[in-house]
Amino acid sequence: MTYPPTPPRATDALLADLRRDLPGTALSTGPEATVPYSADRSGSRPDGTPLAVVHAANADHVRTTLRRAHALRVPVVPRGAGSGLSGGTNAGADSVVLDLSRMNRILDLDPHEQLAVVEPGVITAALDRAAGEFGLRYAPGPARASVSTVGGDIATSAGGLRCAEYGVTRDAVLGLDVVLADGTAIRTGRRTVKGITGYDLTALLVGSEGTLGVITAATVRLRRLPETTATVAASFATFTESTEAMSALTAARLDPSMAELLDGPVLAAVDEAQGSDLRSRGAALLLLQFEGRSAEAEAQWAVRLLRQRAVSVETTTDPAEADRLLTARRLALPSLERLGRVLIEDIAVPRAQLAAVVTEIRIIAERHGVRIFTFAHAADGNLHPVLVLEADAPGIPDAARHAAGDIFTTALRLGGTLTGEHGVGTLKRKWLAQELGPAQHPLQQRIKAAFDPHHILNPGKAL
Repeated sequence: MTYPPTPPRATDALLADLRRDLPGTALSTGPEATVPYSADRSGSRPDGTPLAVVHAANADHVRTTLRRAHALRVPVVPRGAGSGLSGGTNAGADSVVLDLSRMNRILDLDPHEQLAVVEPGVITAALDRAAGEFGLRYAPGPARASVSTVGGDIATSAGGLRCAEYGVTRDAVLGLDVVLADGTAIRTGRRTVKGITGYDLTALLVGSEGTLGVITAATVRLRRLPETTATVAASFATFTESTEAMSALTAARLDPSMAELLDGPVLAAVDEAQGSDLRSRGAALLLLQFEGRSAEAEAQWAVRLLRQRAVSVETTTDPAEADRLLTARRLALPSLERLGRVLIEDIAVPRAQLAAVVTEIRIIAERHGVRIFTFAHAADGNLHPVLVLEADAPGIPDAARHAAGDIFTTALRLGGTLTGEHGVGTLKRKWLAQELGPAQHPLQQRIKAAFDPHHILNPGKAL
């Protein structure tokens, strides 16, 4: 990554300021403290290690850090759990990591208004559990909700298994408390369901990957827990037939809350790790859930349509049995991690192109000699091609880089996007201008400059 030049002696001056203005426990320096904060789970590595880590416990710590760093032109990299997959929190030499994980309080949970106000370090699953005590849920559910933070989810507008019905994180965020690059605190959005006063800065900040401001609190929408949930699992002889079945459900105006699709190589990996026999049943597995009062009727309707193409179909409303049916999806990534080091990609295409893009991914894997396993959020066309590398491979091998690049260009050629929910980070910036185009890309860069004129916030990311 490339940071703007840091003025001579600026880093020494910043450390002196932070030691004076922050509690002793809030500042860590030295390789033992900073190296663990230098990279996320993407597999990419920055040049050098960060200068220091600020463990912010409140918004005042964030304002102080940014005000001092802005004055001295020192880069600041906001970070939550570090579970990102695109290099979005990688921090190189002469940068300061702003660790928000200690800001982990649920400040308000209003069951009547169906909203919560939380700090950025709140674990996503913890918010969902807290809402569940009132018969509510925090609908965005990233696959790693047990470790991801709400702030990190907002930074990438993360999605999850329930995106088909509830949308991604952007659809759940009503308002934000944000500190800008110069330390100015602003509040965007609202606590009401509707509101259009001024430009929608909340939507702009969601998905901005920490390049426009640092979130210190978020007001998020909660949803009622469904009265009934019906789960369907269907196996298919070919992946194409599974995507055709999904298209038939869409044409019939059936809207599952979850639609997960796993290809044959993923099923074989789960079988190898768990001793199951999923791959013997077919080359693709489609997992659906329907929620609400009409869940059972919709599931039965879906079963009738699926049986026209599937080799087997199972359905249940029993939670324990549903958990069994969803085991393959839950264990997909852990099973792949047993095979080597994983590089999890994230593209989205029009739903009609699902079969085409998976075929292309198989060709790409053969061309570059790279193992690629694919699962998808089928209802919204979001795919995760997972490249499995040798466990001891240093960095990202050239073959894997070239394969990932081919996957990105294929997604764009098919009318899709570089990222559906993981963010651009550092890994996908090479292709960003190709997607945004010659008019929009400079406009977005001007927006960045308006929020962060000295480009200290997470430089080298997203744009």
